[in-house]
Amino acid sequence: MQQKLQANGPTWQVQLGRRDSLTANKTLATQNLPAPSFNLTQLKDTFSRQNLNTTDLVALSGGHTIGRGQCRFFTDRLYNFSNTGNPDSTLNTTYLQTLQSICPNSGPGTNLTNLDPTTPDTFDSNYYSNLQDGNGLFESDQVLFSTSGADTISIVNSFINNQTLFFENFVASMIKMGNIGVLTGSQGEIRTQCNAVNGNSSGLATVVTKESSEDGMVSSF
Repeated sequence: MQQKLQANGPTWQVQLGRRDSLTANKTLATQNLPAPSFNLTQLKDTFSRQNLNTTDLVALSGGHTIGRGQCRFFTDRLYNFSNTGNPDSTLNTTYLQTLQSICPNSGPGTNLTNLDPTTPDTFDSNYYSNLQDGNGLFESDQVLFSTSGADTISIVNSFINNQTLFFENFVASMIKMGNIGVLTGSQGEIRTQCNAVNGNSSGLATVVTKESSEDGMVSSF
């Protein structure tokens, strides 16, 4: 929330009463997250499983208006998209050259670049304008606008034309997402140490260090 305030983003009342789980499993925690390489069908399926609709998908994707991403999550778009031996044709050619200079094909894949190349530290609707210009960093970003005939295109355009509408939908979708799998009442516990269940101060049994598909991305929410 503090990040949103510093970046001039929207605010909302965070609902209370949530409790922590009695176990921690990083694989389970991340298995429902959309991958940067997802196409639109995969994105919709992932969101639908959490009772999130297409407007939620487009609005929450707008969180990429701030943050950074590692090259390894999109290098294939720059050099060998879908094993074609060519870059992703939906990428703006100037943006492609910029990304190739940041992410050489033989590089380590750990270099960072802005998720939003135009206003990287401001929470605004420029994320959607970038998609219109072919400047979406991840495939999962650009497909919202570049998938032929997709119903997401009109939503992207509406957020470009009305930033307040984007803010309102982002807030509504964040609140909706915050109600997924809530533990209340006698379920779970209130942890005294965030990274460990109560009674296990070392946290060794509950903290999973296995690398996930989302490691290396500095998320905006």
